[in-house]
Amino acid sequence: MGIGAGIFLIAIGAIFAFAVDANLGWLNLTVVGWVLMLTGVAGLLITLHFWNRRRTVVTTPVRPGRVVADRVVPVQDDRVVREEYREVRRPGYPG
Repeated sequence: MGIGAGIFLIAIGAIFAFAVDANLGWLNLTVVGWVLMLTGVAGLLITLHFWNRRRTVVTTPVRPGRVVADRVVPVQDDRVVREEYREVRRPGYPG
């Protein structure tokens, strides 16, 4: 679920919880609205958590004998650049 879907669920839930005054008998629209709002908030928090992961760039020095003349590999300041995605855990989290 993305940010847009989370905000959409919160908006639809707020409409059901606060603006709709219908009596269906077997379905309480206020409860449905609160469930949709809580689902939207949970989805939004999970999305923001995954967006908060950090991307690190790992560089290694270039060996003189292994440099290619047409530079097939990306090089910055005599180091080969290689991107890796790592999960950065904060202190105190299990894991």
